[in-house]
Order: sequence, then C-alpha cells, then structure tokens
Amino acid sequence: MSRIGRMPVVIPAGVTVTVAEGNKVTVKGSKGTLEKVLPAEMSIKVEDGHVIVSRPNDLKKMKALHGLTRTLIHNMVVGVSEGFEKVLEVNGVGYKAAKQGKKLTLSLGYSHPVEMTDPEGLEAVVDGNKITVKGYRQGKSWPICCRNQRKESSGTL
Repeated sequence: MSRIGRMPVVIPAGVTVTVAEGNKVTVKGSKGTLEKVLPAEMSIKVEDGHVIVSRPNDLKKMKALHGLTRTLIHNMVVGVSEGFEKVLEVNGVGYKAAKQGKKLTLSLGYSHPVEMTDPEGLEAVVDGNKITVKGYRQGKSWPICCRNQRKESSGTL
C-alpha cells in the first residue's frame, strides 16, 4: 500500500466531510466550504472521525491515485479548519509593496506598477517588505505566490 494513501485523514472538531455519489467530497468548516470530485476508482469512506481511502488493485496508476486522493482530502480539511499561509519578501532597491482595499500594488523596477486583485477566498496583507497571502484554498493561493513578477537571478519576488 501507499504509505501516504493508507494513513487516515483525521477530521477535527467543527469540520464535516461528506462523500456523495461519484466520489464528490464536500468539506465544510469555519473558514468555508470546499467541493471536489475525486477519482471514481478510489473507495472513500468516513468512519469514526476519519476519512479512509482505499484502492481496488495494485496497478501503478491506482497506487499514484491512492496517495493523491488522500492528500487532496487532507488539504481540503486543513484549508477549511486552519487555512494556508505563505509569507513572501520583496527585496531590492526601489522594490516595494502596498495594499489598497483588495488591490495589491507592487513596484518592481518596471516603468509601471504591477497591480494584482485578491481572488475570492484569498487575502494579501502587507507589512513593510513582507507580503502574507492567506486563504483556505491551497490551489488558489500558491500560484499567486509563485508567480515571479520580475525574472532575475536574485530569487526574490
């Protein structure tokens, strides 16, 4: 069995997980609600405050889907209960970040400022040269963080 896939996902207090027909998993918590249709080959059960994922056979594809399915469910549970947070640092002469309402304005050495609007379920907070991106949907928050606005060898935003 997959080492990741065989671990049960613990459901914390205040979070409800339901599995509907076609492996549509709905997770509700204090931060929001997430829904995702997961691979139909996997068997997903909610038992005694845990989510258990099992696979039908040991084909290579099933092994890969086993761990993936369990990880997706775990990330949904963590997102609606605790949320995700990523801290970015803006370094460089003339580089700065400012926040006005839902609009994040970055000065990164271009002839114009780069403006980004917070997507639904995300919030960016600016504190000096640090930008903190918070949200309950991991898949939505990390592409915003990883988008390199200025391609230089320094490795900063």
